[in-house]
Amino acid sequence: MMRNSEFGSLVEHVSSLCDKHDIMIPKVDARYFLGKSKRRALDVTYSHYLHVDIFYAVIDLHFQELNRCFDAVSIDLLLGMDSLNPANSFGNFDKNMIMRLAEYYLNEFDSSKLRDLSCQLDSFIVYARSVDKRFFGMKRISDLAKVLVKSDLL
Repeated sequence: MMRNSEFGSLVEHVSSLCDKHDIMIPKVDARYFLGKSKRRALDVTYSHYLHVDIFYAVIDLHFQELNRCFDAVSIDLLLGMDSLNPANSFGNFDKNMIMRLAEYYLNEFDSSKLRDLSCQLDSFIVYARSVDKRFFGMKRISDLAKVLVKSDLL
């Protein structure tokens, strides 16, 4: 997601910072020169260089570091929790991730309960997105938990 949508906001933030401190910003559509020599001009613009060679490289390094810090189970738990995030009308809802999350709790979910959960998740997302107004405009998982408790949907 960061690779696809966050570069523009980063450029705006950096530009604002540079303007505030009177730091010269090169024209983003100008050709990029490696080092100080004009002879070593690459066939790319500053925008391309900053976006691909710098931004993507930093994102990839951070991603590799996060992969070293978290094992597969931890990543599944984090992604499963993100799938329950009610922001943007449950925009991150991912039934498969939630089902994978439930599979880690074998004491709570046997095979029949997992089947039931699969059907219940399909019904819940339709209900939460279009039927019950209490689910509209939520931002956090804690908001979801409060509404679920108050509505006796648990």
